[in-house]
Amino acid sequence: MGGTANTPLPPIQVDPAQPQPLYEQIFSQLKALIVAGKLPAHAPLPSIRLLAKELGVSVITTTRAYSDLAAAGFLYSVQGKGNFVSSQDPQKLRTRAIADIRESFREVAERADGVGLAETELHALLDQTLSHYREGRAR
Repeated sequence: MGGTANTPLPPIQVDPAQPQPLYEQIFSQLKALIVAGKLPAHAPLPSIRLLAKELGVSVITTTRAYSDLAAAGFLYSVQGKGNFVSSQDPQKLRTRAIADIRESFREVAERADGVGLAETELHALLDQTLSHYREGRAR
């Protein structure tokens, strides 16, 4: 999926088979691109209609994703011009990322508890995962 002529948008994919609503899938992926700096401040985003067409979803779906991104401070709209990536304060981005990671850890802890995984096993699993991640990044 492409972006504008000036700023190509990295691929975004939606999967109707996933339990997460399509607008949340779009929101999450665009948010991740912005937080990672892959979409710089003031970069134009595809129009709502173009994004809907490229993803094969309704305009209502992309409108909801963009609206939620604007409400969360990740994009802004200019009447007649389109939607653009908001400037991000690095400290706020870090704070948001930590909150997201904490929530992911809470979900993992809940799942681990649900299958009877001991705390030591969970720590070992995290250590192993981090080790594999670092090995992959070193290549």
